[in-house]
Amino acid sequence: MEAHHTLVRGELARWRGREIDTAGDGFLATFDGPGRAIRCACAIRDGVRELSLEIRAGLHSGECEIIGGKVGGIAVHTAARVAARAAPGEVLVSGTVRGLIAGSGIELEDRGIHTLKGIPGEWRLLAVGRL
Repeated sequence: MEAHHTLVRGELARWRGREIDTAGDGFLATFDGPGRAIRCACAIRDGVRELSLEIRAGLHSGECEIIGGKVGGIAVHTAARVAARAAPGEVLVSGTVRGLIAGSGIELEDRGIHTLKGIPGEWRLLAVGRL
């Protein structure tokens, strides 16, 4: 677990992510842009494979609340639900993120429309392909 955490924290620093919370082997982080978040998640995914581990990552972008010094709100819950839909080794993003990375060169593969537990509406989810 120590090697995993060291790798994740190194990639967060490299891609200017901010670690918000950790629970077991899961991390919650914020970024100043979705492209960085995607590249960081893919770097972590690729790095932990060398440790014989597979991660599931979910990314969403939206307004967050600061509650008692912690990041919260519907955007955080949405990201967690997107991650829950990811297969091992997969980085999934919401349709919201797709619109924000247009022109970035990041390729996405449509995974269809999904309902996300506790989140209103239906959500298009996309898997990150080539960067």
